Amino acid sequence: MLCVRAWRAMNPHLSAWKQTLNYSSAARLDLSGIYPPIGTPFTEKEDVDYQRLEENLQKYAQIPFKGLVVQGSNGEYPYLTEDERVEVVKTVRRSLPAGKLLLAGSGCESTRATVELTEKMAAAGADAALVVTPCFYKGKMDSRALVQHFTKVADSSPVPVVLYSVPANTGLELPLDAVVQLAQHPNILGLKDSGGDITRIGLIVHKTKTQDFQVLAGSAGFLMASYCVGGLLSKKPLRPGRGPRWNQAMDAIQQRTSNEYFSTRTDGGANTCSPGVHLSLHMHGSQYLTSGGE
Repeated sequence: MLCVRAWRAMNPHLSAWKQTLNYSSAARLDLSGIYPPIGTPFTEKEDVDYQRLEENLQKYAQIPFKGLVVQGSNGEYPYLTEDERVEVVKTVRRSLPAGKLLLAGSGCESTRATVELTEKMAAAGADAALVVTPCFYKGKMDSRALVQHFTKVADSSPVPVVLYSVPANTGLELPLDAVVQLAQHPNILGLKDSGGDITRIGLIVHKTKTQDFQVLAGSAGFLMASYCVGGLLSKKPLRPGRGPRWNQAMDAIQQRTSNEYFSTRTDGGANTCSPGVHLSLHMHGSQYLTSGGE
């Protein structure tokens, strides 16, 4: 690390060149689609079971997902060593079919550790880094602190960064004003929001519509409801592959919500969903998307 820092000091143009490269890749990466957050299998001795992981990956490859989320909450990353986290990503990259995107969790409690792990995840084959909010000192994690943290990570990351807000696990929701400010960073690609607040997701989509910023729903339970407040704004943040099952799902949504659940038109012809949509779409939308839907 000291040698790298010294070399960078002697090469002042490296940082600018690297950031230009990063930001160009961020602008090109389209996250629209379905990304299952995969689990990490373990042996009876509580070691990572890489053989079972590869077997699982062969099954995932038969389903037309856009890509995979690795080392998210389902991956139980807090219980893995740094070496295990990186090795899991390498294993997934080797088995992942060409053209599939790999979003790798690289969040840590400190900014320095997050920067270092993000670089390792990129070297292991991640197309984008999923960076969760640091939360141990959540009382001090205000917008200013979080903006500073994510900005430093994005400045240094060799791959685009996706913000990750999962308050059920961290006890901390990434503030709306912080998301809006961070959306202006050219190497921050979007947000995975697992809070389930459809009104908040709609506000984020609305307030970042002038940015190349993509919003991903973090759970199938509110996937379709999130599509209602995001996909209609021509941002393509939540767009599973088109096909018969998708059309059936959308027909079910429109029939169930056309009169009862939608409020008046707000911005740009888009509709906002009332809280009732969460319950309705949990039943109608996800069954099509999780049963081999196109």
